[in-house]
Amino acid sequence: MVAVFRNAGALKDAELMDWGAVPGPLGEPVSRTRGLLLHRGEDGSPEAGYWECTPGKWRCEITRDEFCHFLEGRCVYIRDTGERTEISGGDTAFFPAGWTGRCEVSETIRKLYMIR
Repeated sequence: MVAVFRNAGALKDAELMDWGAVPGPLGEPVSRTRGLLLHRGEDGSPEAGYWECTPGKWRCEITRDEFCHFLEGRCVYIRDTGERTEISGGDTAFFPAGWTGRCEVSETIRKLYMIR
């Protein structure tokens, strides 16, 4: 089956699952997530989907390579080394396995992702 969404609005209107609060929140507000799983391999890898996250801050540890395209919102990823990466709607990013730091979402983010 091929999943086709003609625009970001179609994804926002899709039946999204509540994926709960982010693990490792760093204070209030606590970010909440929801999304749509488009594909998951038999062993759990690769995985592709659509993800939304409300404002908040949390500890972030990337365990598998992740490629993502941000459709809307604003956030900053701050690596444990101090490197800051500001992201907004329209940006595409790749996070290698082993990346550690924190994420700070200032405007609800919406992204398409693929994890291998």
